[in-house]
Amino acid sequence: MTAPRGPERHRRWLRCVAPLPTARIRLVCFPHAGGAASGYATWPARMAPFAEVLAVQYPGREERHDEPFAAGVDELADGVAAALAALVPGRYALFGHSLGATVAHEVARRAHRPPEHLVVSGRLPPPELRPGSVHLRDDDGLVAELTELGGTAAALLTDPEMRALVLPRVRADYRVAETYRPRPGPPLQVPVTAVIGDADPRVDERRARRWAETTAAGFDLEVLPGDHFYLTDQREALLALLRRRLGLPDVVAARWPSTP
Repeated sequence: MTAPRGPERHRRWLRCVAPLPTARIRLVCFPHAGGAASGYATWPARMAPFAEVLAVQYPGREERHDEPFAAGVDELADGVAAALAALVPGRYALFGHSLGATVAHEVARRAHRPPEHLVVSGRLPPPELRPGSVHLRDDDGLVAELTELGGTAAALLTDPEMRALVLPRVRADYRVAETYRPRPGPPLQVPVTAVIGDADPRVDERRARRWAETTAAGFDLEVLPGDHFYLTDQREALLALLRRRLGLPDVVAARWPSTP
């Protein structure tokens, strides 16, 4: 594939299904390992008309299916940071779940114009991260990991065609997450909120509170009911939490057009 040039090389990183030029702020959302931008397809209608939602699209999935998977967190963060600088004017905030939280944190560290808020969900902070080997397991071992984390994705992986479609990108993203080595640096001058599920088998409150070490601008922790994928069942509670953190009215535009 010929690499796109000019603005197109930036646009491939960010999907916006419901542009809101008059929005007060833009919320940039980062998928979990194996996830894609479409995972946030229902969010724009729930944040309108006050916030425009942009979903990050990693290489190797959906409209970027013909691109190789990213080699590491640095590649993802560099690409998104450059896209934000080129395409996103005005106020913005970052939300990332699981692997997406790590990428969002690295984007905040790189950004020439810092976000107003960083929300990290379902992910250990850099001081707690350790090397992992899940990406080296066979397919059944990878599915066992997803089953332990909960959510609905694991149930879909009983279908052989779905396994063949999803597991390569899950494995690639686990490799990215498990080989990530955070570099030391000054704390962010950006408020950070960590959100976790109370039954997440990988992230507990004690360890999640160490996200406070990544910022000099204020930290808080929110715990919602659920497992690692708590945000599926707790979507409305999470979006209400995000509206509060972004200083937006907690009102959903009920007649706002739905998104695909």
